[in-house]
Amino acid sequence: MAVKRKTEAGAPAFTGAQLLTFDRYRERRDLLGVLLDKDQRYTFSEVDALIDNFMKGKVN
Repeated sequence: MAVKRKTEAGAPAFTGAQLLTFDRYRERRDLLGVLLDKDQRYTFSEVDALIDNFMKGKVN
């Protein structure tokens, strides 16, 4: 059974390991493998914000 919890806003939260299996993030699995801690829980909005912040980062 999927391990998830409800946050204050009622949004489900999933572990980083679970998020890597979702079709929603199929194209970003390599990036999420680096950004996410496999045991920490994230909501979809948190993951989307992490991706956006990374993609907007400056290249040195």
